[in-house]
This record gives sequence, C-alpha cells and structure tokens, in this order.
Amino acid sequence: MKKEKKDKTAPEKEETVKAEEAEAETAGAAEEAQPQKEASETEKLEEELKAEKEKYIRLYAEYDNYRKRTANEKAQTYNNATADAVKELLPLADSMTQALAQFEGKEVPEEFKKGVEMIGQQLARCFEKLKVEPFCEVGDPFDPELHNAVSMIEDENLPENSVSAVYQKGYRLGDKIIRHAMVVVANA
Repeated sequence: MKKEKKDKTAPEKEETVKAEEAEAETAGAAEEAQPQKEASETEKLEEELKAEKEKYIRLYAEYDNYRKRTANEKAQTYNNATADAVKELLPLADSMTQALAQFEGKEVPEEFKKGVEMIGQQLARCFEKLKVEPFCEVGDPFDPELHNAVSMIEDENLPENSVSAVYQKGYRLGDKIIRHAMVVVANA
C-alpha cells in the first residue's frame, strides 16, 4: 500500500511541478509585460509633460510680448499727449521770441525787457523738462522732412540748399516732429 501511495504521490508531484512551472512562466510573462506597460505609461507622461512645458513657454512668451506692447503703447500715448499740449504752447513761444526781437535797438525799460526774458527762459526750461527740443538755425542744411520751405533766394555767402532765414522754429519730441520749421532756402 505504501507503494501505491508513493505511486499516487509521484503523479501528483509531477502535476504540482508542472503547475508551478506554468505559474512561474505566467508570472515571468506578467513581470515582462508590466515593465513594458510602465515604460509606455512613462513615455506617455513624458510627452504630456513636454506638451505642458511647451504651452507654458508659449504663454510666457505671449505675456512678455503683451507687457512690452503695453509699455510701448503707454510711452507713445504719453509722447502724443505731450506733443499735443506743447503744440498749444508754441504760439506763446513764438510771441516771446518776437517780443524779444522787438526790443533790439529800441529804448525799453530794463525791468520790462528783463521780465520778458525771464518768461522766455522759464518757457524754455519747461520745454527741456518735457524733452522738447527746438531745431533749425540759419546755415543748417535744408531737410524737407524737418523744414517747410516758404521761399527760395540766391545768396553766394551761403552753401547750396541751406537755410537762409527762419520764420518759425521747428520743435520735436524725440523722433516725433511737433512742428516743422518754416524757412527760406538759399541756392536751391
């Protein structure tokens, strides 16, 4: 009987060994499949991360461009407002220049002349603070982008295409021309 038991246990042992081997193969296949599954998930997550980083970089670039554009628009708005305000003050500057020119060679009370000069200097300082520059002097080369020629003369003492007289000074704010200079051109 013992032999019979041994014989029964031998096939059972073989079945058990086969079952264990099958289980081991299944577990090995599952272990191999799991790293592949994890690798594909990792790649998928890396691609998602890359896409999110790209979105972030684009968003940051858009914001940076927006910030620069609004700063530029703000500066332009300020310059345009300053130019408009100064344009309204230019007749006053012209009147001051003409008033000072009228004092030349005439007897005028010194206090009156000094007062007008002080007002003219104060106006010039205001223009400096606003970064408004007058331009155009006699002898400057004529530039149609800066000057408005009202007449031409022939003068051998002046170079060709130069300013011989200034009727109204020109003013600019940076690169923006507030008012073109009104001039007479020599030897055009």
